[in-house]
Amino acid sequence: MPYAKRSTLPWTITDGRAGNVRQAVALASTLRLGGQQRLALLPQAPWRWLSPRLLPGAAHGFGPTFAELAGNPPGLAIGCGRQAAAALRLLGRGGTRTVQILDPRIGARHWDLVVVPEHDRLRGDNVLTLLGSLNPVNDDWLAWGRAAFSSFEQLPGPRTALLVGGPTDHAPWQDADLQPLFAQLAARIRADGGSVLATTSRRTPRATTQALLRAFDDVPGVIWSDGGDGSNPYAGLLGWADRIVCTPDSVNLLSEACATRVPVGVLLGQRAQGRMAHFQAALRERGRLLDGLAVLDPPTQEVEPLRETARIAAEVRARLGL
Repeated sequence: MPYAKRSTLPWTITDGRAGNVRQAVALASTLRLGGQQRLALLPQAPWRWLSPRLLPGAAHGFGPTFAELAGNPPGLAIGCGRQAAAALRLLGRGGTRTVQILDPRIGARHWDLVVVPEHDRLRGDNVLTLLGSLNPVNDDWLAWGRAAFSSFEQLPGPRTALLVGGPTDHAPWQDADLQPLFAQLAARIRADGGSVLATTSRRTPRATTQALLRAFDDVPGVIWSDGGDGSNPYAGLLGWADRIVCTPDSVNLLSEACATRVPVGVLLGQRAQGRMAHFQAALRERGRLLDGLAVLDPPTQEVEPLRETARIAAEVRARLGL
């Protein structure tokens, strides 16, 4: 049987988790190589336990689609997460150029390039660092969000986007902490005019969602709290926002908010710990992040969007000769 032609499109390889998929796809899209092909791995025991370290037979340990791909490795593969790191190691042995996103927890020499946040410790000649996380937010993406949710233009301004995540080990906030802040934000919007564009996440506690709905019941705007509310208008929220308020628990959420051209404030920033606290401190040093509801006050300086994805993509192209 003749050898199949090597794929000329980059492959994005992840464990299927939304945050990992978003980062890999964002980088592949920004490289502008004519498209991409996506693969969600199906890792099996015992290979998934030791990833990114390899055991014999690993080519068949991540599902049949990956086994087929490993038999005819593509020219370029971009992975995100620990399971993807093992899969990329296997493809690299077959000649694939590999870009691993997030710290694989072993030496970076196993991949052509490794992309990690600045708050991680991994460093090396082939390690690229960025502030925050890779994401698709740029002017074109925001324009698409405005077009897709054009009805938001009818909402009174200023429009305040409220992005609510959920407590984590690095930001262990309580529902009782947020409730008074919801009430203060709602009161300011009632007094000053404007509207709210709010969304929750899969990690948002039910009690927090209910408190959000109560606090903004009589405030003009849109609140998306689950799949029963229809399509998530997240891109429209960021596209139409005049200012953004976030909870302190997600690097991805804060990175995407700060990639816009409007002021961003973080609620309960004092609850952040470890890497999350270092990340938020770096955003403050850049003048990109405000504390609490200070974002509602008139801006004192021009906003410079945090656009790390384009910078990393340019470096990847240069390093790999793409």
